[in-house]
Amino acid sequence: MGVINVLDKHVAELIAAGEVVERPASVIKELVENAIDAGARHITVEIKNGGTTFMRVTDDGCGILKDDIKVAFLRHATSKVKEEQDLDRIATLGFRGEALASISAVSRLQLITRHQSEDIGTSYQIDGGEEQSMDDAGCPAGTTFVIRDLFYNIPARAKFLKKDVSEGNAVANIIDKTALSHPEIAFTFIRDGKQALKTAGDGKLLSAIYAVFGRDFAGGLIPVDYQLDAIHVSGYVCKPVHARPNRNMQNFFINGRYVKSRTAMVALEEAFKHSIMVGKFPSCVLNLTLPYEIIDVNVHPTKIEVRFINERPVFDAIYHAVKTALMEHDTKTQVNFQQKTALHDVRQFNPFHNADAVLPKPPVKPAPPQAKPAFNSAEWDILDAAEQAKPQRVSDAIQDNPFDIVSKQAVYNAKKEAAYRKSGLLSKETPVVDQPAETTAAPPVIRETPEVVPKDNAQPVLFQAPQDELQYIGEAFDTYILVERNHKELLLIDKHAAHERIIYEKLKAEKAGAAAQVLLQPVTVSLGKEEYSAAVQHLDMFRECAFDVEDFGNATLIVRSAPQYIDAAEIADCIAEMADYIAQGKQDVFTEKMDWFYHNVACRSAIKAGNKNSAQELMAIVQTLEENPAIRYCPHGRPITIVMKKSDIERQFGRA
Repeated sequence: MGVINVLDKHVAELIAAGEVVERPASVIKELVENAIDAGARHITVEIKNGGTTFMRVTDDGCGILKDDIKVAFLRHATSKVKEEQDLDRIATLGFRGEALASISAVSRLQLITRHQSEDIGTSYQIDGGEEQSMDDAGCPAGTTFVIRDLFYNIPARAKFLKKDVSEGNAVANIIDKTALSHPEIAFTFIRDGKQALKTAGDGKLLSAIYAVFGRDFAGGLIPVDYQLDAIHVSGYVCKPVHARPNRNMQNFFINGRYVKSRTAMVALEEAFKHSIMVGKFPSCVLNLTLPYEIIDVNVHPTKIEVRFINERPVFDAIYHAVKTALMEHDTKTQVNFQQKTALHDVRQFNPFHNADAVLPKPPVKPAPPQAKPAFNSAEWDILDAAEQAKPQRVSDAIQDNPFDIVSKQAVYNAKKEAAYRKSGLLSKETPVVDQPAETTAAPPVIRETPEVVPKDNAQPVLFQAPQDELQYIGEAFDTYILVERNHKELLLIDKHAAHERIIYEKLKAEKAGAAAQVLLQPVTVSLGKEEYSAAVQHLDMFRECAFDVEDFGNATLIVRSAPQYIDAAEIADCIAEMADYIAQGKQDVFTEKMDWFYHNVACRSAIKAGNKNSAQELMAIVQTLEENPAIRYCPHGRPITIVMKKSDIERQFGRA
């Protein structure tokens, strides 16, 4: 007796359904694509509990004829392909005829539809692939699908579904991509009773981008419109200054279908080459229109992958389209120094203020009492500037800390001394120290300070370690610190790697909590749906790293406090990188992710190669390394210090 069995219809449909229906987002994708193919101008999608218990898709398309309803739920039944040649010129989003059969096999499905040519609609109920009822119904022209209890008859498959939030975000991601690919259709997305998205359907791509990604993203785009032979490229790309830390905002559409194409991605990034910083990636919403004969969309069941007969024309079209847009529309960065909420500006608070009127000038500061030497108003302004020059780095802000590597008073004295010398009040040879706060009218007292200006033109020993004698020699290439130790060794220290590891160890010791500061103006960060979902579920990780992050809705996070050593301009990128890391993490080990967070924050806040730093700052780094001999490598594994012994150097010169 043979061992090969022919599966019955029900089992075969359950197996086949696994290729098309993976999660609620798969169901929504197939039904929305059918609605678009039906010519709908308004599509409403509603889900509950991430779509696992309830999904409804309503459109105002042409509807389904009553005679075709039962046939539509048979496998490989479709109105879009009739013969073999049709597969070479697929112009619709759906064409396989598997979606409705697969969806009905793993859920409880109700269809309410009326064709435009019919006066009475039809209500059709099918559960687990078995017909339950078919009755007349009063309804407008169009189609409504209601899906309940997805995978109710396949418990094993239901166990693989993620949390409701994750599944709901996956559905939202599908709606976002579809709304961008068809701005002429008005989409409404309702999630757990709340409207999450609504597009105008006015045919303007920019308005769809605004609705999906928000004002900040839409405001940083430039238009693209280019024709190369039979390929037309249109849409928007970001300005180089608005490049992002990952590729999650790269959206490519071919003939109205969202696709993932490495050819398109490489062409986009090549066009932006030398225009954006290394490690940043351009974002875009680009639609390619090309002949159906030169593309194959019948590659994968999800239809998200495509093949080109010849990839070179596609690459050239995208590259030249983006390059042309950058040349025509990209402008130099504009800096606006106007203070929007300055308290001293009466225009912000006087409702009767005339915009054309000239504001009275502030009173001129009276000259101080004459003394030797005398100070004029300009010189007092210079001194005021020195008083306001407060250090801003982490090393200046954190006190009483073993990793506090900069003397705040030393930096303050150095800046004030520079202001004095710039005013011409002091000669280049005369050192100066801080003036006591009691004397305000009299000029500062000038006295010599051997710690600032060394005697006999000798290099001073800025720090004396208890066990070793260290002498600062200089800095090579604005990157490497040169220090002599005990007259026997020459230390070559990478200042960025050393500072990064010092901050990293400090963050681990304090769990970053002591370095947080409240932002005067909260920062909003727009994310992709997957990154947003991951970030919302792990907000405690951001707090552990001194970021106070809250869910702002619509795939946006709001940052209310951040580590004080992170520049305000880098907060959004830092949060985006963290969210992307969480979304891509293969292991849910909290310590591993937090360790990466500390790496990221330390790298961003450390002094960089090429920065100008004082001898005091650099020797403070050296002193910290000497006091902590375990610090040998940066968090990325690069060595911090290279030791060159005097005997080895002498041997190279033939002295040994």
